[in-house]
Parts: sequence; structure tokens; C-alpha cells
Amino acid sequence: MSLRLQFWGTRGSIPTPGRNTVRYGGNTPCVELRTSEGWLIILDAGTGIRELGRSLISRANGAPITGDIFLTHAHWDHIQGIPFFGPIFQRGNHFTIWGAKALQTDIARVVRDQMSPVVFPVAFEELNATIDFSEIAEECRHGNGYEVRAYQVRHPGGALGYRFTEQNDSNRALVYISDNELGQGAKYDTRAAWRAGLVEFVRDARVLVHDTMYTAEEYDHFRGWGHSTYEEAVELAMEAGVDQLVLYHHKPERGDDEVDRRVDECRAFVARCGGAVEILAAAEGMTLLV
Repeated sequence: MSLRLQFWGTRGSIPTPGRNTVRYGGNTPCVELRTSEGWLIILDAGTGIRELGRSLISRANGAPITGDIFLTHAHWDHIQGIPFFGPIFQRGNHFTIWGAKALQTDIARVVRDQMSPVVFPVAFEELNATIDFSEIAEECRHGNGYEVRAYQVRHPGGALGYRFTEQNDSNRALVYISDNELGQGAKYDTRAAWRAGLVEFVRDARVLVHDTMYTAEEYDHFRGWGHSTYEEAVELAMEAGVDQLVLYHHKPERGDDEVDRRVDECRAFVARCGGAVEILAAAEGMTLLV
């Protein structure tokens, strides 16, 4: 039994199509996760969800499409694909959109507002699929053959990281943390033991997908923006005993060749530290088994 994930969007902040982002992709965050029984879980709804929707419709062959959509937070690059997600326009499909209880505005309001007539031609009320909204805080939830836990991470406006396991196999975990500032110096309303709690949340995950927006040099100019450096993510993965770290939320200006160099640097850093974590960079179309 295992979870299977596929990346449909890997870029942070804004879509970046072009010849320099062909291999790792230019769509904003979206990951498809499948349980061993085939239940659909979607992580974030950036522009990558558009192509995911086309694929789901093709694979369904007319059968209803159902699943859970977990949003880490409501920043534009993580929700902007929802109005272009084909399955929500089809009658008989059913999705539950999950968001953090701690958001200043509830997730249902955010999704509905981005489809208001002022900014989009089709109103949310005109969608044919059934869409429910639910809130999640830092608790464990069970359903449809899987378990999910959430953890409050450091990002302006609030955000969640998620830990997924099969309901009968808690030893094989995927941890997904798309936006998170591990660095010091920025002001966040986090508890004193936040870092230790994060390490335990990530502990022994088979796969950790984590924000690696900046290099150490870049981070000095963007402290407080809610993102981590490559080295910080690698250090977290090694401290938590992760098997595989996937570098994620690539900076818009970072082309494919530079991502290659960052992967090599991270692998060299692991080797110097005597670590064993495997390093990969998220690429559109890449699939992994947990």
C-alpha cells in the first residue's frame, strides 16, 4: 500500500511560462495525491490545477469525479486555478475544499469572491458540481482511507502544512509544506516550541515537499516574506529523518539550469553533513510513490 503523488504546478508567486522553465514547469502550485484505493486528494489550486482537471475528465470517461482539495492558504498563487478547473463545471462531480480555520477570511468567501462578476465571467453559484467547504486546524482527520494532520507554519496571513498517511499505514507519510519561513528574524505569532513541533510533525516522513524559494544570499532581501532557503529545508529534512526532500515553490526568476545547480548544491551539502536524505526538485509531470 502506498500514496502516489504527481506534480502539476511547482512554481511560486506567479506563472512563468517560457523556454527557461520547460523542464521544471511554470505553473503555480498543485499536486495530485492518490491513496492506494484511488481516492483523489488535490494539494493547492494554482494554475497547475487546470491541466489536472483536463486529465481527470479524460481519465473519468464520463464517470463522476469526487475528491478533497486541501489549500495551504489563500494567497493568489494557490487558488488562482480554481475558476479554470474543468470538473467543477460538470454536474455529478463533488469536491470538498479544505482551508485553515485561522484565516482572517474563511476559505469559502475567498473562493466565491475570486469568481465574482467583477473579476470573472462565471459566478460561483453557476457551477454545476457540488462543492462543500470545511475548515481544518491542527488535528488529525480520518476519511476515505487516509489520515491528514495539519500544522501552522510561518507565512504572512497564515498557512498550513499537511501530513498524509494511509489510514492503516502510519509509517509511510507525505508531508507537504508549500510556503514556510524557517529563517530567523521575521516576526510571526508562533509559539516558543514551534520549530521543535515542526520537526516532530515532519519526523520520519518518506517524502517531504518543502518551500525552497530562496538562496541564502537572496533571503536577506526577502526576510519576512514567508519563504525558506535551500539549506534551511535540507537541514529540516535531515533533522527530522526524512527519506526524500522535494525542493518546491521555485522562484519565478529561477530557470531550469539554475534549479539543476541548486539540486547539486543541496546534494553536496547533505554529503558534507553526513546525511542520507535524497534530494529532488519538483517538476511538472513528476510522480513519486510514498
